[in-house]
Amino acid sequence: MKSIATTSSRSTGLLVSTCMAALLGSASVSAADMPADLLEAAQSEGRVDSVGMPDSWANWKDTWADLESKYSIAHSDTDMSSAEEVAKFKAEGENATADIGDVGFAFGPIAVQQGVTQAYKTTTWEQIPEWAKDKDGHWVLGYTGTISFMINKTLVSEDERPTSFADLAEGDYKVSVGAVGKASQANNAILAAAFANGGKESDLTPGLEVFAELARQGRLSLAEPSIANLEKGEVEVALLWDFNALNYRDQINRDTFEVVIPSDASVTSGYATIINKHAAHPNAAKLAREYILSDAGQLNLAKGYARPIRAEHLTLPEDIAAKLLPNEQYANARPVQDFSGWEASAKQLPRQWQSQVLIHQQ
Repeated sequence: MKSIATTSSRSTGLLVSTCMAALLGSASVSAADMPADLLEAAQSEGRVDSVGMPDSWANWKDTWADLESKYSIAHSDTDMSSAEEVAKFKAEGENATADIGDVGFAFGPIAVQQGVTQAYKTTTWEQIPEWAKDKDGHWVLGYTGTISFMINKTLVSEDERPTSFADLAEGDYKVSVGAVGKASQANNAILAAAFANGGKESDLTPGLEVFAELARQGRLSLAEPSIANLEKGEVEVALLWDFNALNYRDQINRDTFEVVIPSDASVTSGYATIINKHAAHPNAAKLAREYILSDAGQLNLAKGYARPIRAEHLTLPEDIAAKLLPNEQYANARPVQDFSGWEASAKQLPRQWQSQVLIHQQ
C-alpha cells in the first residue's frame, strides 16, 4: 500500500531530466562503514520492525537480508499505507510495535507535526539534496518514482494500448488505480491525470473527471493493482509507480506487460523513512536508515527499479540500468511544486473520490 508523496521544484533536474538509465558503469558499489557505536547498540537490540517496507516494494528484501547477514539484525514488516503508518505510531505511543516506516513525501512533515518521529542524520547526509530531507533529520527520502501505465498485452489489443491519459478515454479495457485517498501511488495517479488535463495541485477536478468517465463507461476496475492480481490476469491497465510496474513486469513475465510513462504528463515523487519516536529498537532503526542511504543500500533500491536519492554519487552497473525505461519517456513528468495546494487536495481526495467518481460506478 503506501500514501501521499510530493517533491520540490528544485528536484526537477535531478528527478526528471536525469533518468537512472543514464547512470551506466561497472564500478562496484559497496556498503558504507557503519558507525561503530551505532552498530554495537543496534546489535545489542538485535532486530528492527518496519511498516510499509515489504519485500516486494523497491527490493526491500535485499536490504533486510543484508542487515541480517552483515549485522545480525532480524527483521519483520507489516505492510500498510503512509497514513496508517503515522496513525499507528501515534496510537501506540510508548507501546510501539514498529521502529521504522517508509512514507510518501507529504507524510514526512505530517509525522513530524504529529510528534511521532525521532531524528537521525546518516553519514551520507551531505550527499542528499536539501529538498529531500528534514533539516533536523526526522525524515529523508531514499528513492523516487514516476507514475506509469502497466498494460497487460494479452488482454489489451495493440491498437488500444494507452500511451497518454488522453488515450484512456476510449477503449474496451478496464483501468485499475488502487486505494485513492489512502495510498500515495493512487493519489499521485489522480494528480498526474490532473496535470495532463489542465489541473494542478490545488485543483484535482480534471484528474477526477478522467476516472469519473471511466466509471460511467463501466471501465473503472476496483481491483487492487497488486502483483497477485496482475499475475492472475485480473488487471488490464494499472497506474503504478514505475519501479513497481517494472518490478512486477519482470517478476511475472517481461513479455506479457508493457510499461510506459504517460506522454502528456506524469508525477515524479519519492518516499521517506521515519523512525518512531518510541521505537523499541531505535538504534537498529537508525542502522537500517544508515544502510538504506549507503552505496549498497542505494544499489539495492536500484535493483528494485527505484531511483536512488544519491544517484548522482553512484555508478550503477549496466545490467541494472538496462532494466529501466528510456530517459525520453520522462520528458513531461514533473514534481509537485505547490505543497500547500497538494496537501489540501490530498485531504479532500477520499470524499471527492466517493462523490465525484465512485458515484458513477456501475
